[in-house]
Amino acid sequence: MNPQNAIAALDTKHGILIDGQARGAATTFDVADPATGLTIAEVADGTVADARSAVDAAHRAFPNWARTSPRQRSDILRRVFDLMIADTDRLAALICAENGKSAADARAEVGYAAEFFRWFAEEAVRTDGGYGVSPAGGTRTLVTHKPVGVAALVTPWNFPAAMATRKIAPALAAGCTVVLKPAAETPLTALAIAGILSAAGVPDGVVNMVPTTDAAAVVENWLSDDRVRKISFTGSTGVGRVLLKQAADRIVNASMELGGNAPFVVTADADIEAAVAGAMVAKFRGGGQACTAANRFYVHASVADEFVARFADEVAALRVGPASDPESQVGPLVSERAAQRVTAAIDAAVAEGAVVAARSDAPAEGWFVAPTLLTGVAPDAAILADEIFGPVAPVVIWEDEDDLLRWVNDTEYGLAAYIYAGRLQDAVRLAESFDAGMVGINRGIVSDPSTPFGGMKQSGLGREGARDGLHEFQETQYFSVAFD
Repeated sequence: MNPQNAIAALDTKHGILIDGQARGAATTFDVADPATGLTIAEVADGTVADARSAVDAAHRAFPNWARTSPRQRSDILRRVFDLMIADTDRLAALICAENGKSAADARAEVGYAAEFFRWFAEEAVRTDGGYGVSPAGGTRTLVTHKPVGVAALVTPWNFPAAMATRKIAPALAAGCTVVLKPAAETPLTALAIAGILSAAGVPDGVVNMVPTTDAAAVVENWLSDDRVRKISFTGSTGVGRVLLKQAADRIVNASMELGGNAPFVVTADADIEAAVAGAMVAKFRGGGQACTAANRFYVHASVADEFVARFADEVAALRVGPASDPESQVGPLVSERAAQRVTAAIDAAVAEGAVVAARSDAPAEGWFVAPTLLTGVAPDAAILADEIFGPVAPVVIWEDEDDLLRWVNDTEYGLAAYIYAGRLQDAVRLAESFDAGMVGINRGIVSDPSTPFGGMKQSGLGREGARDGLHEFQETQYFSVAFD
């Protein structure tokens, strides 16, 4: 679908959704196309008053939704999956327009995002609990789970569909109602998903949405409201720390999926062709703008020349351009500021001694950064310390395994990691030594709705996806029953 038609079908100036009603605001904010920098939509700019009204609606809707049978909730979530898949063209067009992803990446995201509704439609009816005799006898113990209550969901711009559905689906499956704040850079996809939820039969008030440029005030209002019992946030570690401090004041149940600095390790006996293919996916999917993106490449000295030569050929051949070009593989970064930051990181690395081994061509206009391969990178180089969040691959050579493990784990982050090795036993042994919540072994992707997504250290708290994702929106309750 033409992105302009997809945007025109949305009532963006009434983009605040409360109790099933679309609302406007006194002001709007602009959403830009990263490929051109031009404004493509004006969206209602929600206020603290709107945030409070959203909680009012979610609080009113909660008792009935919590009492809705698991089967009914499951059926609704399955309908959302079906409708999203049927609407792939429109949703992908919106992602391309506001996020800048290539058409192939955008369509892949829609499929991934929809899958959360199918997975949690199935999980919704798999109720679990426990029954047993107390050790002392005389009583029986019943263990069950109940929805935590109104959940505040805060999502980033890099996966405008998937980051919303990964939170909404388990929340609804558990019986929670939600208030959602999508990223101001990418609210259009969330607006479209909200319409699909309503069409699938989600009752009014169960999902409420407040797009805003005053994120701090809106989220702080939610966290200070006694009726909000859950915060689920995906974003930077810095913002996560602030939200956790606010949540601590009221002891709010918190899930945090925060920053990453994923290592990508290649051992001496790795299949180099497979490793390069995996590296291309792990690094350049979505232009490297993913918390799971490979950030640091550690390649054994004995295979470094071959790996770099093959990797350089692939990087140089990447087609960079807007999603309107069907051959584009990598799109722009999300903002001019992001493009400037990544370009500055490349320049600083080169000034520090790194060498540009390969670079693809990129358009001069728009917020594009050419995919770049850096070699000659020292193990303590500044570019390895933080998330690059862009299409840059710095390569470090390693020989000693103890050095490798020290370099891999020398970071405050611990979200994802990747390893390519010939012997599976060696790969698993090394993976067990990585301080990372997820490790891709001989593959460049770790995300799947059926698996527990999350990290260690300052990469977050809790897990999304799998059964774990449902439990994040539930409270455990037990009954001690007199029996004798």
